[in-house]
Amino acid sequence: MTHTRLRPPTMADVARLAGVSHQTVSRVLGEHPNVRDETRARVLRAIEEMGYRRNFSARALATRRTRTLGVVASDTTLYGPASTLFALEEAARAEGYLVSTVSLRELTMEKLSEALDHLSEGGVEGVVAIAPQRSAVEALAELRHPFPVVVVGGEPGMDIPRVGVDQHLGARLATGHLLAAGHRTVWHLAGPEDWQEAADRAAGWRATLEAAGVEPPMLLRGDWSPLSGYRAGQELAGWVGRGLTAVFVANDQMALGVLRALREAGVRTPQDVAVVGFDDIPESEFFAPPLTTVRQDFATVGQRGIALLLEQIEGRPAAGAPRIAIEPQLVVRASTFPSAAQPEGAPL
Repeated sequence: MTHTRLRPPTMADVARLAGVSHQTVSRVLGEHPNVRDETRARVLRAIEEMGYRRNFSARALATRRTRTLGVVASDTTLYGPASTLFALEEAARAEGYLVSTVSLRELTMEKLSEALDHLSEGGVEGVVAIAPQRSAVEALAELRHPFPVVVVGGEPGMDIPRVGVDQHLGARLATGHLLAAGHRTVWHLAGPEDWQEAADRAAGWRATLEAAGVEPPMLLRGDWSPLSGYRAGQELAGWVGRGLTAVFVANDQMALGVLRALREAGVRTPQDVAVVGFDDIPESEFFAPPLTTVRQDFATVGQRGIALLLEQIEGRPAAGAPRIAIEPQLVVRASTFPSAAQPEGAPL
């Protein structure tokens, strides 16, 4: 007869089944080296057979460590913030931490304060804030919090530990690629004005043109959506034949809209106008044509962000506010060359 267990198994149940003491089970769970291999294997078999799961609440009471980290995020419908959130959660789990996430529609000081209070009440040991807007970083800098905070994104000069992709370098790679292909200038469709990433990408574009002795043309601005890219693309199509042959778009979704608008206007990509995006979303290689873009290493952002936070939690902070910049990668596809296999710098 099969008996239904009315309560979850305890450490004592595991010890009884394995024929060892409660302390031995605890040592195995804590990966203590002074346990014989045979005994460790017996305990692990008992854990698997019983479906035992550690009681983190009891452990927190005993150690005063919750092993829980908080994440504050906004705009997680966008590829960048969503990918960053997933990478942070994955990296935290790999380090043996649970994650409590608060998603906000807007990162105002009031909303951020409420989110930090909520996470504090939940006993988090530290928080990673995905703060792409400059106003959010300014608010974070003014708020007091009882735990370490690390920011993903934000301004390079802020006095908070931060980690992020080098957006300025990514824009230089994109713009330099187009100039090396023989284009005399590069137009730019930027993201929202309050986003630090948009500002950094626009600054990198402008700096690359100026270093080449090229006066930057008019800057257009969108809101990260394909629709805003489509509307900007309609405007850009009017400049074809008047000096516009290349466009650097601040994200792949807007680039999708630009490509459609150009196609509807009878403008060929890349023969008439070359287009480069940013992010390397999974769909970008299936655009028509496949999109040249800048790839961000979100997995590394998550790993370095969690590692930086744990350094703060464990009392090993570096002098000053650490700033970690991760290099992006240019991915060349057919939207800048008729054949994606052509080398960088080949004539169109």
